[in-house]
Amino acid sequence: MPLPTEASEIPQPTLGEDGLYRHSWFLESFLDIKEDMQTAKDNGKRLVVLIEQKGCIYCKKVQTEILVDPRINAYVRKHFEVLQIDLWGYKEVTDLDGEVTTERKVSRKWRSMFTPTIVFMPESVEKAKGKSGGDAAVAVMPGAFGKGTFLALFEWVHNKGYEKGEHFQKYVNDRYWKKRGGRPKQ
Repeated sequence: MPLPTEASEIPQPTLGEDGLYRHSWFLESFLDIKEDMQTAKDNGKRLVVLIEQKGCIYCKKVQTEILVDPRINAYVRKHFEVLQIDLWGYKEVTDLDGEVTTERKVSRKWRSMFTPTIVFMPESVEKAKGKSGGDAAVAVMPGAFGKGTFLALFEWVHNKGYEKGEHFQKYVNDRYWKKRGGRPKQ
């Protein structure tokens, strides 16, 4: 299925009975993180876990303003599978380390203190062996950011900036100056 290129082609998220906004293209699964990582890999993508809660105005902003931006939507859908969990939810989750728990408990285990929190998983299950999802994460976005920073973190993870020793803030700064034709001379 081709990705939408115009804002009018991007369906708006729907508000579920659980109070969370959800896009139709989010990953539907049994919340087994290891299996979901493998599914993402089989689809040529990476898994991100999006932790949200009912009534969170910043979660709504990510869903209704950021993920519907054509450029961001296309990039995220092309390179990532997005799995949504509820910070206060009771659905069963199987963490990477094999522990069977609930959304609520895994959110705490992964030290999610803000919503939304986006947890970027490693590209393969092998790289996460014996670790919980929170400990295996290659990056975490704790809270909502503007469109530029949001997209930049997805690009940085996709390009494996974390493996190259490149600090994310340097990546963002370099990206900023590149768009403006270079740094000013001092």
